[in-house]
Amino acid sequence: PKGGVLLGVQGCGKTLAARTVAEAWSLPLLKLEPGRLFGKFIGASEKNLERALTLAEHMAPCVLLIDEIEKGFAGSGGSDADGGVARRILGRFLGWLQDRTAPVFVVATCNAVDELPPEMLLKGRFDEIFFVDLPVADERRAILELHLRRRKRDPGSFDLDRLVEAAEGFSGAELEQAVVSALYSAFASGTDIDTEVCLAELRGTRPLSVTRGEEVAALRAWARERAVAAR
Repeated sequence: PKGGVLLGVQGCGKTLAARTVAEAWSLPLLKLEPGRLFGKFIGASEKNLERALTLAEHMAPCVLLIDEIEKGFAGSGGSDADGGVARRILGRFLGWLQDRTAPVFVVATCNAVDELPPEMLLKGRFDEIFFVDLPVADERRAILELHLRRRKRDPGSFDLDRLVEAAEGFSGAELEQAVVSALYSAFASGTDIDTEVCLAELRGTRPLSVTRGEEVAALRAWARERAVAAR
């Protein structure tokens, strides 16, 4: 396998999934930030890319994480305002994705698939595109239980059914932050965290599914026929 693209809503665990792949396979995890490849001197950007790819091949077998890949390669096929550096970087990277023989498993996370160059998603460069959606009820319950236990609180003392219902549309990251904010609120009032404090935090939060609802709906519509559900 060559790798996969994890497409989905922000805060739903795409980067964590890449780390989990590396841990499950007992392989080193390398992280490539495309934005840091670009240098101010002529030829520096291309040299940085070659060094990064060579390092990944020397570390193989390994997992290479490219987080928010669209931010590094968005607009690479556009103008030549940078002297064509972005185009050359993209071309070399696409060629490496296609032709590499070293066992480097590439996991790319993406929040805005429409910003990616279409040739990036060509079969043979990545094996599959997986869509990571917002957590459903059972997943929200598991996430809340996890973060309550991490803060040394017993999930059994909370009305999780009410919390799960109030948290519909929340991402995993937003659920964690709701627990953290509830702890701050309880500490400030001199009490301990309970169901009502958590509910107040959830009801006072507008998740991305609300503030960026149109974008989330468009992403789901794109992935419905073009990606594999990651659950």
